[in-house]
Amino acid sequence: MKVLFRRINARLQSRWRQSTWRGRALPELIVIGAMKSGTSSVYSYLGQHPQLLAAYREEVHYFDGGLEPERDSYCLGEAWYRGWFPLRRNMAPDQKAFEVTPLYLFNPLVPQRIARMLPDVKLVAVLRDPKERAISHYFHEVRKNRERRPMLEAIQAEEQDLAPIIARQDFKHSTFIHQSYKRRGVYFEQLTRFLQHFSREQLLVINSERLFAEPSRVLKRIFRFVGVDATVSIGDLSPRNVARNRSSVPASVYDYLREYFRKPNEALYELLGEDFGWQNS
Repeated sequence: MKVLFRRINARLQSRWRQSTWRGRALPELIVIGAMKSGTSSVYSYLGQHPQLLAAYREEVHYFDGGLEPERDSYCLGEAWYRGWFPLRRNMAPDQKAFEVTPLYLFNPLVPQRIARMLPDVKLVAVLRDPKERAISHYFHEVRKNRERRPMLEAIQAEEQDLAPIIARQDFKHSTFIHQSYKRRGVYFEQLTRFLQHFSREQLLVINSERLFAEPSRVLKRIFRFVGVDATVSIGDLSPRNVARNRSSVPASVYDYLREYFRKPNEALYELLGEDFGWQNS
């Protein structure tokens, strides 16, 4: 009964927010990815800053159309999207709304869609060593009972699995979303798509490993980028959404992924003018 009540209440709140969409803020900051790179932690950290107001749910999934193949949230329009953000009348002049949806970085349709609605938005990409990201992604899918193949078999089969889906641009297909272990780590390709629609000054790229090693220092960098008080200290810096089912990883998997990502990583470092040192790990 309590669960049913919460669901009904959530629906009523959602309808009310959408009915008042014209008075609601649009985000001035979007964290676009990457999946399994610490975006849940970033959502929590940013939401603790008094000048940053988070969307009412962690992953809005508007510009990518959502995770349900039969339902496209992008088709629901601006009223639906604005419904996830606070009323402007309740915001102080120096407050800014933000959202975090890690699938945005990977979906090829997203950059142009964001640019149409929010041409001046600030974008943050949190990038993790693509080897570790792919492995973490694999264990995530195993935990969700969406992957039963051995790790090396699954990641080696990816090109064959994804080729027909990408050819027909079916970016809401479950395989594209859930079994894209390596493809999601080709960051150069994904960032290049965003830079075709946004200036380099609108995009901040964060090294995930550095974020967790020096969270306060990295957060100050994000705060300065967004234009809020960078002297604010975040009280709770504990990592969020940490997987519990990871087991040992065969050396053959690391060898395969290290070689696979060699050239994409080199291209990324050249684009950013920074070497994240992933090839040495």
